[in-house]
Amino acid sequence: MTARDIAAIILLSGHYLIMVTLGIYGIHRLHMTWRQWRGRPQNAVQIKTSAQFASPPMVTVQLPVFNERLVIERLIDAAAAFDYPRECLEIQILDDSTDETRSIAAARVAYHRALGVNIQHICRPDRSGYKAGALAYGLDRASGEFLLILDADFVPTPNFLRDLIGPLADPDVAMVQARWDYLNRSSSLLTRAQAILLDAHFVIEHSQRASRGLFFNFNGTAGIWRKQAIIDAGGWRADTLTEDLDLSYRAQLAGWRFVYLGDVVCRSELPADMNAFKTQQHRWTKGSIEVMLRLLPRIWRAKQPLRVKLEASMHLTSNLSYLFIILLCLILFVPGVIMRELYQLDALLWVDAPLFFIASVSHVSFFIFGQRTLHGNKSVRLREIAVLIPMLIGLAINNGRAVVEALLGIRSGFIRTPKEGSDDTPAARRAAAYRAAQSRLGEYGEIALGLAYAVCAIWFIAEQFWLSAPFAILFAVSFLAIGIGSIRARLAVPALTAPAPAPG
Repeated sequence: MTARDIAAIILLSGHYLIMVTLGIYGIHRLHMTWRQWRGRPQNAVQIKTSAQFASPPMVTVQLPVFNERLVIERLIDAAAAFDYPRECLEIQILDDSTDETRSIAAARVAYHRALGVNIQHICRPDRSGYKAGALAYGLDRASGEFLLILDADFVPTPNFLRDLIGPLADPDVAMVQARWDYLNRSSSLLTRAQAILLDAHFVIEHSQRASRGLFFNFNGTAGIWRKQAIIDAGGWRADTLTEDLDLSYRAQLAGWRFVYLGDVVCRSELPADMNAFKTQQHRWTKGSIEVMLRLLPRIWRAKQPLRVKLEASMHLTSNLSYLFIILLCLILFVPGVIMRELYQLDALLWVDAPLFFIASVSHVSFFIFGQRTLHGNKSVRLREIAVLIPMLIGLAINNGRAVVEALLGIRSGFIRTPKEGSDDTPAARRAAAYRAAQSRLGEYGEIALGLAYAVCAIWFIAEQFWLSAPFAILFAVSFLAIGIGSIRARLAVPALTAPAPAPG
């Protein structure tokens, strides 16, 4: 056996190992979508209880903010407008800001306090622990038995708290999560595509996991916690970038139950440009792998049903797929095509095709049925769904880097997702919106990989590699779209950049 034969075996084995692994994740998503399709729409209470509060319990509303001058007034006003007994409501503005947000918040807090609202403006001496640190700081000072957490870009309705708190009358329930909707859903193709992605997460993943008694997660906002459950689970920890996911699994491992209320909705703001979106995705991806490394062994040691352990494993490891996509694109795809041609193994392409079909169909069906669940028989926006597939492939460099950093134990600060405020925000202030600081190396890598695959596509067509050419075209479009979108976002408007996160 020659060195070339050994190289061919290694390349093709690695290629199909990755393709089969991605296929397994695709089959899992298809199974979840199939259960959604055959069942009733999962948009209502998933864990029903006859327990009711004899009287409204004390609730602390926690609003963790960091440099949110465009949305802070809107957030505080929405919290102060809750239709809930004032004697049972406490509001904490957990303000770590280093800019004018702090003075804006102080003025708004003074205004509502003068109207009789129990509202506090809490400023820590430093930003240690980022959002998790702020929530822990507030927890120690909270009077409420329950804590409603809202990020800066969320705008709850006055009845939101009343609608959400009911299941917590059951003493075994730790957390109730609402569904998100979006203030700027229709602003651009990017925000419409993001909305479809997140809709499917809530109405399929959350619904199916909650209705089947599997572990699912608090999404960091628009959810209400029992204070004692947080304490029992070990409190907020800042050693991962997804403190919400970390606490969720620790609480459920401690025996607490979660509820998803898909018919209770809180509107929020989606990242408005590609760099803001990539910043958010990097944080979510890296944090999930950090939680996987920390908690997956504990999950498998726990006295939980096998189906709970399997679903938790699929959930926590799913972002590894970005690393597999990077390995496939950078190392295995083109050499694999060349080796197939050298050894005349064209028949193997008929193995690639169904594996890729499973992966792509699983995503398309996931998004379609997410929209069908929400909107019934109304037409599904196929254009946005068509955009999502290459967008998820094109994110592989950004999110794959996040996976590698987490696996190597490289720590990074909590980078906030920039918000732009509502359409009625004064133009001058919108022009000075915070912008996501992105590595230009990532942009250049995406552009370079996209151009390389464009060249490969031309070569494949010239050599009549007809089954390989569509894959190369898809990869070229995916990486070029993300890279060009990042550059356009960076150059669009001269703007202030949010201060770098403080160490801690």
